Amino acid sequence: MQPPDTAKTGLSMDRSQSLPKRSSAAGGWGALKSCGKHLLGSRAPFSNARALLSANQPDGFDCPGCAWGDPAHGSSFEFCENGVKAVSWEATDKRAAPRFFAKHTVTELRGWTDYALESEGRLTHPMRYDAGTDTYRPVTWDEAFAEIGTVLRGLDHADRAEFYTSGRASNEAAYLYQLFARAYGTNNFPDCSNMCHEASGIALIQAIGIGKGTVLLEDFEKADAVFVVGQNPGTNHPRMLGDLRRAAERGARIVVLNPVRERGLERFADPQNSVEMLRGASHPIASHYLQPKPGGDMAAFRGIAKVVFARDAAALAEGRPSLLDHAFLTTHTLALEDYRAAVEATEWSAILDQSGLTREEIEAAAEVYLGADKVIATWAMGVTQHRHSVATIREIANVLFLRGHIGRPGAGLCPVRGHSNVQGDRTVGINEKPPLALLEALEREFGFSAPRKHGHNVLGAIGAMLDGASKAFIGLGGNFLRATPDTPLVAKALAGCELTVHIATKLNHSHLVPGRVSYVLPCLGRTEVDRNSRGKVQIVTVEDSMSMVHGSGGINKPASAHLRSEVAIIAGMAAATVGSERIDWAGLADDHDRIRDLIERTIPGFSGFNNRVRRPRGFMLRNLASERVFATATGRANFSSGPLPVATAHQRATALGETFVLQTFRSHDQYNTTIYGLDDRYRGVYGERRVVFAHPDDLAVLKAQFGEWVDLVGVGTEDGIERVAEDFRLVPFDMPRGSLAGYYPELNVLVPLSAFGEFSETPTSKSVLVQVRARGAAAKAA
Repeated sequence: MQPPDTAKTGLSMDRSQSLPKRSSAAGGWGALKSCGKHLLGSRAPFSNARALLSANQPDGFDCPGCAWGDPAHGSSFEFCENGVKAVSWEATDKRAAPRFFAKHTVTELRGWTDYALESEGRLTHPMRYDAGTDTYRPVTWDEAFAEIGTVLRGLDHADRAEFYTSGRASNEAAYLYQLFARAYGTNNFPDCSNMCHEASGIALIQAIGIGKGTVLLEDFEKADAVFVVGQNPGTNHPRMLGDLRRAAERGARIVVLNPVRERGLERFADPQNSVEMLRGASHPIASHYLQPKPGGDMAAFRGIAKVVFARDAAALAEGRPSLLDHAFLTTHTLALEDYRAAVEATEWSAILDQSGLTREEIEAAAEVYLGADKVIATWAMGVTQHRHSVATIREIANVLFLRGHIGRPGAGLCPVRGHSNVQGDRTVGINEKPPLALLEALEREFGFSAPRKHGHNVLGAIGAMLDGASKAFIGLGGNFLRATPDTPLVAKALAGCELTVHIATKLNHSHLVPGRVSYVLPCLGRTEVDRNSRGKVQIVTVEDSMSMVHGSGGINKPASAHLRSEVAIIAGMAAATVGSERIDWAGLADDHDRIRDLIERTIPGFSGFNNRVRRPRGFMLRNLASERVFATATGRANFSSGPLPVATAHQRATALGETFVLQTFRSHDQYNTTIYGLDDRYRGVYGERRVVFAHPDDLAVLKAQFGEWVDLVGVGTEDGIERVAEDFRLVPFDMPRGSLAGYYPELNVLVPLSAFGEFSETPTSKSVLVQVRARGAAAKAA
């Protein structure tokens, strides 16, 4: 049997143009056509179409895709193209049953693509790896739990085990998971937030005392200006486009800072607007589209601040009122003068060099900022995956502080999280550096001594597995191998474990690097009904990017009678490992209300949890910073006054010569490491994933043609490892000179474990130094 995407289909692009032929706008008929395609591909189009009517509804399930907020007023349709893909992918009629695993060895399956593996459909039985046959074989749940518990109890220390969490896990599953690991004795909680918004949490805690954004969805209805920095909502969180469009329609200015010219930030056609659809019309999103060099956002905002201070000084000199909000600054902030001195000491030449923008562009953005009474700044991984990401986010906060754009309607800071509950998982205790208050609350409630030693984040876990300090890996969802950098090293780390356990809905590459004992445990999806022993339908909860907690209850029949919920699987492993004398794991798995009662008693902000989450749209966790109460060490919002980076990736690339800065990102038919299809229609690419985008003038410098195959070689590291991504096709695109871009996970082989953000330890996936060489050049030289 051959995996379904092995044949290359080529690039359906207009070769008469200097750039790919893209759709005229995001959304529109292209989105509807895509939705139909993915519904049909699920082989259950009618039931999935019905299921979508329950997506993000009060009595339905929370979309298993992104964490964008749900509107308080509600609608019959609260899903987007990505939501259709996520639901269709999960609720497919295809099955990866034991007979599939009997026909294919693990060695064979390693040669399949990510898309091919997940296209086989839902996992149906708990499976154990058999090294003798190199296949996975079905086992009973009791057998699986018993052996997992035996191996974990046999480790000489609890810190030998790593407990990884994906952002799709519910609050209830994540809470029980951290309880299990801490009862076992470790704080080793590598989780997906370490690879995306860790810098946001660290920077915001330093600046405003809470690692979350300060806005509600309703604030986008009131903002006069929105700065959209380092993100691509058209692909990553399409429902955000509707909020940006409505803001633009009423006259708000949308300032985009993104190296790549993304269609979703230019124009959007609302598929729910029948008149617009019939006309084939659309509405512009960005009023200003700035294309900084990757990593240049801090310099851009430093430039905006420089303009603001200069305009303020001019206003005062002319006897006009100050342009700054001195009432807010005096009452609520510290270190303004230090920041002002740092800004004034920063030369324009440094700002322009690092940002890659012109002074006119920066001044235009500053004028938008100064002309708005209410400003929102929103960002994602284009900001957070650089060495100086924490400093960049502090700079964005600095600029908003200047005119008091925090803690009032229509204004604030808005990091846009990825997976649907990545923020909630952290709220309920998935944290390798837990606050003492949490540990003490767990000890009071459960009567065990919680570990105080800080645990491993993602990079720490990989390093510990590589050097043999950690011998067990348990993954609560996700695809650890493909989500992390330096893929061959991570594969080596997993393969060296005594135990690997993956809780999943579908087969992925992480499952194909088994430890000595290896299990794949199939769980219910978000869309599926979970009934307890009394036949009662269970719900779970999630927290979105706006700190809103929603209930979620599946409506579909489970893909297999052998599936268990994530909560039940965690409870089964916990009971087999630490016993049930102190904690009634089985009872908690059978009644999620009991888990929510425990969360209420041990996690601040969840009073009345079971009642409040059953209200339409749930409830908001209190956010002190949105009330202008700043829980920092100083009790104020803190300015930061550090200098610009000594050198950005682009400046390092220039020094190395013939070197480019590569950023990895998603295609349009992709969510995180899940590949729904092989198209990227907003960028004009169809049927291909092994592509690398470059400025047309850079192709000329390389003496390369459109579609030419090349290899990418990592440079600038000191670890002596040659990192090569082979066989990628060059595609011209509108982006800064000296930059390249392409899809992860295929390009993660080029991201070194040794390159990570200051303070955040997030891989620098948006600033990878590479050189381009002709395909097969190394082999020819040898």
